[in-house]
Amino acid sequence: MPQQGRRPHASAGRAGSSGRAGSSDRAPSSGRAGSSGRRRPAPARVASPPSPRRTRVELTFLGGLGDVLADEVREVLAVDPRPVPGRDDALVVDLPGDRLAQVRRLRTAVAAFVVLHHDVPRPKSLLSGEHLQRIVDAAYASLRVAGSSTFRFEAAGADSAVFARLGDELARATGLKHDATDGELVVKVRRGARRDERTDPGWDVLVRVGPRPLSARPWRVADFPGAANATIAAAMVRLAGVRDEDRVLNLMCGSGTLLVERLLAGGAAGAVGIDLDEHALAASRENLEAAGLTRQVTLVRADALDPSVWPTGPATEPADLVLADPPWGTLHGSHADARAVHAGLLRAAHAASAPGARLVVLTHEVKVMEAAVREAAALWRAHPPVRVYAKGHHPRIWLLDRAN
Repeated sequence: MPQQGRRPHASAGRAGSSGRAGSSDRAPSSGRAGSSGRRRPAPARVASPPSPRRTRVELTFLGGLGDVLADEVREVLAVDPRPVPGRDDALVVDLPGDRLAQVRRLRTAVAAFVVLHHDVPRPKSLLSGEHLQRIVDAAYASLRVAGSSTFRFEAAGADSAVFARLGDELARATGLKHDATDGELVVKVRRGARRDERTDPGWDVLVRVGPRPLSARPWRVADFPGAANATIAAAMVRLAGVRDEDRVLNLMCGSGTLLVERLLAGGAAGAVGIDLDEHALAASRENLEAAGLTRQVTLVRADALDPSVWPTGPATEPADLVLADPPWGTLHGSHADARAVHAGLLRAAHAASAPGARLVVLTHEVKVMEAAVREAAALWRAHPPVRVYAKGHHPRIWLLDRAN
């Protein structure tokens, strides 16, 4: 956290109305001196409430999930997001009033940044009072949402003398330590969007909201090889819809990512996770406990593809929502087994689900899943899959409705 009592450095002047978002226009004078030297009374004015300050926030997302995030933004923040010019992995919103903390409720965003645009020709100009003060104010806005003790720059030339001076000024103004390698509060500096060939695009400064990205889940205390990305899991949950009356079944539950994200999104009538790997179930227990969800979930050690061997109880109650992230590649199983696994998954999900149930599957085995869906047309009706880009992989999210 910043040192107590530290305020922005005195040399950093306050930005005027032309430089700070949300600054109000100067009120007109009460009258004008006429040619006779007497002051004429101004016409009566009805006072209007001051406009709330607006904070511009950029929200990054995994490729392919922009529409999912846009829907969540409208629901959670009650504003309409816009694309960021020149980017295919970010949306921008203008939040009225002091609502910056609400962005931390977004589960399909990777990170959130306060965005400042500076009409300056080079980063060195950011050291001047007005521009520096805006950056300091954005850092304090982030710190009010979630504390940090260090910061770092992400920018071309971040190791230059200019950024060393900028780091010194920010450290002096905020009390945060400049840690160029592991700093918690990330400050990005990049070229602004070019409007035309004659106008200099200026520079954007983005200050991350919080010391960690939104995608870093505090409940993930036990990792497991091949675990689903939590942001993708949250998107799967949103695509399926959250209904309090749902009985949720997670086949091949692994470390519990899909279970946690579903139950954090809303209530459920019950939830069951099934996996044959005891190490995976142990990881699920730890993560569910960290999320405060242990009492809401029943974990069962069994072959997820053979409902006939499941023990009588919650696992054998017909499910309304089935979630699955089947193994792929060399981490678990093998590509040679993928066809049997995916076909078996669709059959098991149908056998274990209630009429009208939904099935959501995340898989990297694109061709295999396409064939399995075609062969299971009598069991499931498939929606067009959603392609996701994550760390060099391009998995698909399949949403299917039970056919009978």
